Amino acid sequence: ACSRLIIPSGNMFSIFKSIPTHMDYKGQKLAEQIFQGIILISAMIGFVYGLIIEQFGWTVYIVLAGFAVSCVLTLPPWPMYRRNPLSWQPALPETSGESSQKPQESLKKKKHK
Repeated sequence: ACSRLIIPSGNMFSIFKSIPTHMDYKGQKLAEQIFQGIILISAMIGFVYGLIIEQFGWTVYIVLAGFAVSCVLTLPPWPMYRRNPLSWQPALPETSGESSQKPQESLKKKKHK
């Protein structure tokens, strides 16, 4: 009774590489505003409901439910958070081996007397 360890090939995980994992700056701002709004509203509702029924536990449950909803809405990079991608400048080609040095570094090498 010899058991074998089956190791999946890299092709099986290639589907995960096609899933976008980035969020642009405006999307980050929107996600932060949505997160704060949901937390604030759930805290107010939880406080009022807990005050009316005089049970602090329900206040905590409602805030935790708001937190869970806000996590589902803001943590994944939904398409609404990727509407404004950055356009990067093209990379400058290196012309010689000396160009790998930054311009600031070459200025710092001067000795002062």
